[in-house]
Amino acid sequence: MLHHTFCHLPGIGRKVETKLWEAGITTWDTWRDPPPVRFSAIARIDADRTLKNSVAALEDNPNFFTKRLDSSEVWRIFPHFRERTAYLDIETTGLDDSAEVTTIALYDGKEVFTYINGINLDDFVDAVNKYQVLVTYNGKGFDIPVLERFFRIQLPQAQIDLRYVLARLGFKGGLKGCEKMLGMNRGSLDGVDGSFAVLLWQRYRDYNDEKALQTLLAYNTEDTVNLERLAIEAYNRNACKTPFGEELILPFPEPPPIPFHADHGCIERIRRSLSPW
Repeated sequence: MLHHTFCHLPGIGRKVETKLWEAGITTWDTWRDPPPVRFSAIARIDADRTLKNSVAALEDNPNFFTKRLDSSEVWRIFPHFRERTAYLDIETTGLDDSAEVTTIALYDGKEVFTYINGINLDDFVDAVNKYQVLVTYNGKGFDIPVLERFFRIQLPQAQIDLRYVLARLGFKGGLKGCEKMLGMNRGSLDGVDGSFAVLLWQRYRDYNDEKALQTLLAYNTEDTVNLERLAIEAYNRNACKTPFGEELILPFPEPPPIPFHADHGCIERIRRSLSPW
């Protein structure tokens, strides 16, 4: 899709991009100056320069595109940089600035990696630097700034925050809400959310309850693995809105086996402790 993309050029949005496609300017290679759509002289110069830089950026610079695209349009980079992409989700002790990161799940499309506070959490910093793109849900507003604050680092990766991409398609209500709208079923983890994850960590920490930790990791990993399915859904649905949809559609891969299992008894014990009855 990147080769068909023009809305990363200065002054070009979706409507102008569509007019370019209709006029036969369907790829960077077919760009001509002057273009068949009216531009200012400065915009034309900027367009030529940006397109030349775009070709170079295809090699290893996804940030070049995400910095120029609206947050709802960054889906366009997904296939090109997919082999250098990781899906990321974190759990914490709360939402305030003093909250600690408890677990992190990282999935590269092949293998799931988990990092646990007090065990191997610091390994995450080196691990995440292997990737050029991070896919999250609300990562811009939560996961990324929390990680940067907690580890005192800067994460330079390009970001595809699915919250904005899916919202443009009409899917809202948080990660779980989007999953349900798309027919995704969490099974035994249905109803478990971020607040419940805090309680699972507390139970593990206070009682050394390994089943609580396994359940937390199962939940964290499910969040992360599901991001791949959501990214492909978002990409395909957006691609189908273009004239090139049929040639761009991506197949859904088989999800990886989740290496952790939620303990139903542990979940029920916490639920009973929250019940006023």
